[in-house]
Amino acid sequence: MKKIAIFCHNFFSNGTVKIALSQAEVLQEAGQDVHLFVFHKEGDFIPPQNVTIHYLFEAGQKPSLQEQRQQLITKVNEAEKTGEFSLFLSNSTDCDVVVSGCHFDPCYYFCHCALKQELLMELKRGPVHFWRRWKKAKALIGKKIITVSNGIADELRATSWLKPQSVQTIYNPFRLEEIKNKTQEVIAEIPNEPYMIHVGRVTRQKRHDILFKALRDMPTAPKLVLLCNRPNKARKLAKKYGVEHRIITPGFQHNPYAWIAKAELMLLSSDFEGLPTVVIESLACGTPVVSTDCPHGPNEILTGHLAKYLVPVRQPALLAQKALECLASPPSLEDLAILKAVDSQYIAQQYLNLAE
Repeated sequence: MKKIAIFCHNFFSNGTVKIALSQAEVLQEAGQDVHLFVFHKEGDFIPPQNVTIHYLFEAGQKPSLQEQRQQLITKVNEAEKTGEFSLFLSNSTDCDVVVSGCHFDPCYYFCHCALKQELLMELKRGPVHFWRRWKKAKALIGKKIITVSNGIADELRATSWLKPQSVQTIYNPFRLEEIKNKTQEVIAEIPNEPYMIHVGRVTRQKRHDILFKALRDMPTAPKLVLLCNRPNKARKLAKKYGVEHRIITPGFQHNPYAWIAKAELMLLSSDFEGLPTVVIESLACGTPVVSTDCPHGPNEILTGHLAKYLVPVRQPALLAQKALECLASPPSLEDLAILKAVDSQYIAQQYLNLAE
């Protein structure tokens, strides 16, 4: 049995937090002694059972970078009184900045998104936004990096200033049987009428403007359910494109799988991703996906006969066209290669190999 530390910024509902919790769960199920170090005690997600949780700060506290590092080192040292850690995993850019100055070993840093695209997006927003993201990106210089898609790995290897110690790809773990079981839950709020679905935060990256333009271009299509963090902002944007009456915004859901499974189709309109978790979850739920062919991940998931449902980024008319085709003739989702590649037991062993 190995003792493994996983760093997580908080329990708010976003993709990196969800992945950190999945890592903790699959490693615990594999018989390992898993410790989750959570920087701030706040958020919607429920901590996994049988995993030791260490909170560094209470909600609302705003410690300096040095205070965060010192507190993390203190917490790790306390936990190591009963045995040293065999592996450290840092799961978000906010964690990376802190962890990079603590010199834990062996420590691996996960890169969940297209780094180049993120930096370019922040540069367009202005120098202050770019500088904030750049400070986080610098934490990866010379580090051991795990990417969640081959596309990100190729990008990082070609990034001259990064000079990583190593780069390798490990897909995010998915507990497929649990996902399938959760699709059976009866949720009263789920519409009885047919609907499409989009799952994701309301951010520039997700391009809800493209999503709503596509919805406007297919007036005969079902309504669109948005599982997002800011439903009011989503509705305001939908109104701008004249489709507010065609969206449903139930807000955050502890069980999105029941919603996904009953949808006719999932749409992804992002400018960039890492390995879009929701696309894999949708396929696991038996719901087809039409997605932008953005960097990175969708073209590693939607392969073979599903590749025709990839469209260029920022092309709402094409997104609408492919969505209508998929609605009219849904593809088979049997025996998909990606679902075998992300099975939790297989991924857990890849994590454990890092500690060898």
